[in-house]
Amino acid sequence: MTRHLSAHPDDPHYVSRLGWLRASVLGANDGIVSVGALITGVAAADPGREAILIAGLAGLVAGAMSMAMGEYVSVSSQSDTERADIAREATALREMPEEELHELAAIYEARGMAPGTALQAAREVSAHDALGAHVRDELGLSEASNANPLQAALASAVTFSAAAAVPLIAAILAPGGAVIISVLVAVVLALAALGALGAWAGGAPPGRAVLRVTLGGLFALGITAVIGKIFGVAV
Repeated sequence: MTRHLSAHPDDPHYVSRLGWLRASVLGANDGIVSVGALITGVAAADPGREAILIAGLAGLVAGAMSMAMGEYVSVSSQSDTERADIAREATALREMPEEELHELAAIYEARGMAPGTALQAAREVSAHDALGAHVRDELGLSEASNANPLQAALASAVTFSAAAAVPLIAAILAPGGAVIISVLVAVVLALAALGALGAWAGGAPPGRAVLRVTLGGLFALGITAVIGKIFGVAV
């Protein structure tokens, strides 16, 4: 895939951050919610502080490894699919160049170009980089959306661990009998900060992002606490 020049290289588009931003936000959100919910569920079952902290630490380590491997496998599959489609386009261009040219022209025509202009545009971009034109305009792939398995795995594991440490530290510092409320406050603040940070990094309005992330996390904690209280076991 060819690299394209930007009219404003010092101010890149927000979509160029999608590769790491999605994995980072997902990892951080999962770390806060899953470990916070785990600690809340165990605390609601009323075991000792040592059991609560062991459960939280185990959740942090296991979750980070799981997130990293899940992201790596998922994004690797996406990358394999992209490469397979690109290989198919390369074969089609070698075997049916004229048909591929008219297919590209039809795409441009569907976007509003006059038939003659669309065909001329297809000829010009094909002369410059036929495969790159089909990858971009037919498959809808670009450098901004390129799958990077290692980047996604690392971003997810690091952000999960850092975020999961928030409810764990809150549980460690909580006074006796106040583990659940301490973790709840820490989770709410962390989720609100995550929503605002994710919105800022993606150039989106913060209000809706903060509300969405916070309410979702509180719902997960509430359900887990209720189950832990009802069954009196760690869930």
